[in-house]
Amino acid sequence: MTERHRDRPWLMRTYAGHSTAEASNELYRRNLAKGQTGLSVAFDLPTQTGYDPDHVLARGEVGRVGVPVSHLGDMRRLFQDIPLERMNTSMTINATAMWLLALYQVVAEEQGADVTRLSGTTQNDIVKEYLSRGTHVFPPGPSLRLTTDMITYTVNHIPKWNPINICSYHLQEAGATPVQEIAYAMSTAIAVLDAVFASGQVAEERRGEVVARISFFVNAGVRFIEEMCKMRAFGRIWDQVTRERYGIEDARQRRFRYGVQVNSLGLTEAQPENNVQRIVLEMLAVTLSKDARARAVQLPAWNEALGLPRPWDQQWSLRIQQVLAHESDLLEYEDIFAGSHVIEAKVGALVEESLAEMARIEEMGGAMAAVESGYLKARLVSSHAERRARIEAGEERIVGVNCFESTEPNPLTADLDTAIMTVDPENEAGVVAALHAWRDRRDEARAQESLSALKAAAAGTANLMPATLECARAGVTTGEWAWALRDVFGEFRAPTGVSSAPVAVAAEAGTPLALVREKAARTAEELGAGRLRLLVGKPGLDGHSNGAEQIAVRARDAGFEVVYQGIRLTPHQIVSAAVAEDVHCVGLSILSGSHAELVPDVLERLRRSGGGDIPVIVGGIIPSADERALRAAGVAAVFTPKDFGITEIIGRIVDEIRKANKLDPLEVPA
Repeated sequence: MTERHRDRPWLMRTYAGHSTAEASNELYRRNLAKGQTGLSVAFDLPTQTGYDPDHVLARGEVGRVGVPVSHLGDMRRLFQDIPLERMNTSMTINATAMWLLALYQVVAEEQGADVTRLSGTTQNDIVKEYLSRGTHVFPPGPSLRLTTDMITYTVNHIPKWNPINICSYHLQEAGATPVQEIAYAMSTAIAVLDAVFASGQVAEERRGEVVARISFFVNAGVRFIEEMCKMRAFGRIWDQVTRERYGIEDARQRRFRYGVQVNSLGLTEAQPENNVQRIVLEMLAVTLSKDARARAVQLPAWNEALGLPRPWDQQWSLRIQQVLAHESDLLEYEDIFAGSHVIEAKVGALVEESLAEMARIEEMGGAMAAVESGYLKARLVSSHAERRARIEAGEERIVGVNCFESTEPNPLTADLDTAIMTVDPENEAGVVAALHAWRDRRDEARAQESLSALKAAAAGTANLMPATLECARAGVTTGEWAWALRDVFGEFRAPTGVSSAPVAVAAEAGTPLALVREKAARTAEELGAGRLRLLVGKPGLDGHSNGAEQIAVRARDAGFEVVYQGIRLTPHQIVSAAVAEDVHCVGLSILSGSHAELVPDVLERLRRSGGGDIPVIVGGIIPSADERALRAAGVAAVFTPKDFGITEIIGRIVDEIRKANKLDPLEVPA
């Protein structure tokens, strides 16, 4: 038998980082020793949003969902004994992407690397931060300038680097349909390329080099045929846009280049062992088709809906990739879907619908205008609400959640407290102390001079990367770099999309929502209020607001007056709003793990402000031990991903309001 040629496997990564630079460095070196072929750095939320770990908003968030990198010393330790010239590193960083790339470049220079040989990716897609993930800092205009300056700098100085991942991953998690995912990502790419070429920083004949460095980062859901067709549609549209709009003749420069993380928020807390087969199906969507195969793949762990995965859990996900790439015959064949009339029809439909939505966005003035008007966010909140309604109605089935719920005891989660990794709460104090020591040791005059030069560059039109590199070398911190730019650019609070989202669930007589509306109306009447008032709060830096938005929309539809001010609030701000608005309940949503620190703070501030009788409910990824601690601290109810029935949750909120106000339970089923 003739031996077939095997393609080279995709880059295999694990999205990782926690606690400290030292702990994360040890984890990276262990993962590389296990056969991982690239690094994917998870930064903590203060690093992503431009705060130092001693800032009030960083409290409880330091080292939780990634590694804290506050200055050059942290970046040195993060990559100690890892030769960056030979590494392909992906960094999930957006608003502060320029800063982290500068730190990375300086560490590489200190290692003696040839900077022109550095390869990797900075995510750097700010549009999806406004829409779904919430780690934006600056307004759209200045944010686009930062992205433009980074792209032009890397094309000229770090030519193998991908300076941006146009990132549709989080759009799918925020409710995007495949058409919306394609259209919004492509519209973002057009906005970025238009800005780069309008900046005058790239010669006309080098346009192809810019297009060739634009990469994408996508989400693969469990509908793996549709997801594979989505990737083929992405490739066709990108080829058309780059050829027709930008005149790129070289087919290699027009190639759609993407990495993928399969759908983390689609993983379930109920029967979490089912997440393994979900992960495998989702991986197949982006690997089976040679013509639309991902360049890099990172898989979540089976227990991400429970908490922070352990190294063993991450190893399991790496082994899933290795079995497919090295044991199966997948890489021996040409595209196995070529010529399929079923696939062609689906891809054609996705292309047609996506181009139509892109045309609508273009008519509005492009992606940035559609962000500022609230159009894109409102469409996502609406799509997400419709999907949640289908799940609650049983029209969209999720095994172990709304069907096939009976189960044998799970040996993987027999001891839930050891089935996930926890970050030592004392870690934060150590990181803060190290930050203060760094500031004390640096050349303060040089640091301040570099910050002044950065502000001057920001106030003008110069490319900001050279001034940022000098800040990195001078020992400036992440928070100082970001605050210097805040002083010039200002900050931005993105539209929430809640007020304009249409009603997604019917409220005809006899429906669950109608019954909850009746409970809410009767309770408000007994309390002498026009309507029950619910404050939905996002304390800390967790920007994943999908759950909070869906609670807010459903509560509104159930007759509540909803107070929702978006993300990134301090406990003080939340309590002040609760008292000022005289709310009947406070609902807190936290997915970052900072609940143990921030929720008790809210409770204590409510008591001190005279609102101690207002029930507080909490939702998020909350381990069972933490749930018990929160209840003991005075939280009225805790909801986790297993509680998928939003209408039922709203009914429970009414019950807690009645209980807190010593009203008799209502005999209205809900």
